[in-house]
Amino acid sequence: MRRPKSQKPSAQSRQVEAEASDGEGGGDTAMTQQETAPVPALSKKTEQPKECFLIQPKETNEDATKTRKRKKKKITDVLAKSEPKPGTPEDLQKLMKDYYSSNRSVIELEELTLPDFCFLKANDLTHSLSSYLKEICPKWVKLRKNHSENKSVLMLIICGSAIRALELIRSMTAFRGDSKVMKLFAKHIKVQEQVKLLEKRVVHLGVGTPGRIKELIKQGGLNLNPLKFLVFDWNWRDQKLRRMMDIPEIRKEVFEILEMGVLSLCKSESLKLGLF
Repeated sequence: MRRPKSQKPSAQSRQVEAEASDGEGGGDTAMTQQETAPVPALSKKTEQPKECFLIQPKETNEDATKTRKRKKKKITDVLAKSEPKPGTPEDLQKLMKDYYSSNRSVIELEELTLPDFCFLKANDLTHSLSSYLKEICPKWVKLRKNHSENKSVLMLIICGSAIRALELIRSMTAFRGDSKVMKLFAKHIKVQEQVKLLEKRVVHLGVGTPGRIKELIKQGGLNLNPLKFLVFDWNWRDQKLRRMMDIPEIRKEVFEILEMGVLSLCKSESLKLGLF
């Protein structure tokens, strides 16, 4: 038998193998280049979400602060433009009830209630201080002539600050006449000096802040028994549109004064309350 001759690959087969070999080699080269090439830095577009995420909480807080500031300003604008309402005896009664309701029993709250007959006519916002005092106390001249007790006053006007007290003293010139007026606040005047002055002279009118008045009562420098009129500077507002009783510290001291003898004097009908 004849041995078959070894078949030589045809030209077409050799061309196909060469192309396959070149394709494999080219693929390896391309992959190697891709693997060894440096990774390009992340573009700004890629980093943008991360930067936004880090900054977002800070922007939110700033926006919230701005929103709160805007709200406060709007509330102030509303108060400034709103028509003022005069204070009433019911306002004082409600403030006392709200203040003591958390630590007083029902019976104790009833004892703090002021009778209607102890309130004078409240200022309807048409009066000056002099005209209001003339209306609630038409017999002031006769009353002050009969007053001769030291360490006491016939009329006490309570306001929120020393500056306001000075304004009130200047504005009541037409009413006070020859009456002796005393400043009862802490600014530039020590409490012991005021105690000595009250002991030495007869004073008809006292104008001051609740903190100093309370201290004078505690030290025995001011006796409330001869007191006939207690007037609160109720309707006046400061630069922040706060009334005297809107300030927690002042409100607390006013209620303490009421409990230091004012309530009992009101119930005995010897003392009258006014809201200016």
